[in-house]
Amino acid sequence: MSRVHFQTAPPQRALFTFAKRWTPSLAVWGAGAGIYALYFLSVTPLVKREFLVKVPLLGSYYEDKIPASDKPF
Repeated sequence: MSRVHFQTAPPQRALFTFAKRWTPSLAVWGAGAGIYALYFLSVTPLVKREFLVKVPLLGSYYEDKIPASDKPF
């Protein structure tokens, strides 16, 4: 019959194990939240002008091409 032997881990290793276990999940959720925030705020002129226009592949899509004479304000 085999014996089960439990060995306690030092506290330093517990923190490393906790971080190793949760880092990928938190990174995916954080990236998703950031993308959602950019999508949600993409209609605001400040986000368009300061961030989305400067993204290399998407910049031309978010550029304001309306002439100044056609803008009401």
